[in-house]
Amino acid sequence: MSTILIVDDEKNILRTLRLVLEGEGYDVLDAKNHSAAEAHLSGTTQIDTILLDVKLGEDNGIELLEKIKSNTAGSGSAYDPAVPVIMISGHASINDAVKATRLGAFDFMEKPLDRNRVVVAVRNAVERAEMQARVNQLRDAADSQFELLGTSQVMVDLRRQISKVAPTRTRVLITGESGTGKELIARAVHRNSNVAGGDFVKVNCAAIPPELIESELFGHERGAFTGATGRKRGLFEVADKGTIFLDEIGDMSLSAQAKVLRVLQTGDFSRVGGEQTLTTDCRVVAATNKDLQKAVADGEFREDLYFRLNVLPIESPPLRDRRDDLPLLLQSFITYCCEENGFATKSIDDAVLDKLRSFEWPGNVRELRNVAERLVIMSDEYIVEKDLPPYLGGPTREAQGAGSEGNVDISAYDSNSLREFRELIETQFIVHRLEEFEWNISQAALSLGIERTNLHKKLRALGIQRPS
Repeated sequence: MSTILIVDDEKNILRTLRLVLEGEGYDVLDAKNHSAAEAHLSGTTQIDTILLDVKLGEDNGIELLEKIKSNTAGSGSAYDPAVPVIMISGHASINDAVKATRLGAFDFMEKPLDRNRVVVAVRNAVERAEMQARVNQLRDAADSQFELLGTSQVMVDLRRQISKVAPTRTRVLITGESGTGKELIARAVHRNSNVAGGDFVKVNCAAIPPELIESELFGHERGAFTGATGRKRGLFEVADKGTIFLDEIGDMSLSAQAKVLRVLQTGDFSRVGGEQTLTTDCRVVAATNKDLQKAVADGEFREDLYFRLNVLPIESPPLRDRRDDLPLLLQSFITYCCEENGFATKSIDDAVLDKLRSFEWPGNVRELRNVAERLVIMSDEYIVEKDLPPYLGGPTREAQGAGSEGNVDISAYDSNSLREFRELIETQFIVHRLEEFEWNISQAALSLGIERTNLHKKLRALGIQRPS
């Protein structure tokens, strides 16, 4: 049952609104002034909607609205700024109505109040609050997938750095090896920033073809190029009042870099094929696994853009520098994968952890996650050493063409170069693994310890096709 707080200094209004709203099935609290209202707002009862009079004797309802929406109470305790507030007044000016709306009032009603109008306004406000609560739950559930896990000292230092950087509007450049979780850091910066209520828009600059990057970032007008059948909003426009994450910024073309620089300098941009100047107010976070200083020296990256982005640098630590976090990360990935596949949660043998701790993890946390998924799929109720892939210390598989002692019979191959021989062995091994998984690309990639996209590239490069 939803709870409505009525704040009005007229007894008859309080009594009438209480009767109407209780008749509709709501719980009702009332207050005659600021202090009584603040006592309710600071209490343990969840307030779902507030009916607030503009004039409260010596108090001013607009001032209380401002406190609620600014999330600060006079006593130092926090109000919920998301609670819908319906302003009511018998002699309010247009300026009061405009100010209330700008401060975030859900609705504005004049006295004498119409019963049906009150019921509809409160019902809409409560539904809005319930919808926002569901959105927040879904957002929290989504954010939990991007949580920065780890208790090692490097992770403690990283979180401390994020807590200092996030509340500012300054641009952030995240550097580090591939697979270390640079996107997780970017999301943590957004989640703890003053634009957390806006969208987090990710742009993978390496995945977008150079001829399309400007259209993706800034949008395009109809007819701007072949295939532009309508107007399209760019990602800078979508990220307005939020955060845009430029992942792999080092792979962006120089022409696109020039336009991004203009946005960083002025906030202005134009759609491809358009003349109108648009404005965006978004937080910019960039990431790269490249040495941008070297790219600047080689003429591959604009120096002025580098300095614009590299205001607050954050280094994403590789997994080998936080080995103490490996058990926590692995168990988290295994639990998630078990839930995704409808398995009971699996435990890990200590010998498996010892093997994994000794590995260098060139693919970092991303590689560990892939290994965790493979272990969940390939193991029984308990994950043991035999479930590990050979390169992590698991049992080796018999390769095609292996001799009695497990060595490849070189005389069976007629190739003129090391490259040709390597391609033959690699082709046979990949085909063997694909056949083992009935040509399931995802599972084969997991067993090979590589990304699914990399396996597709291998298949094209080696000319491997599934038999018809």
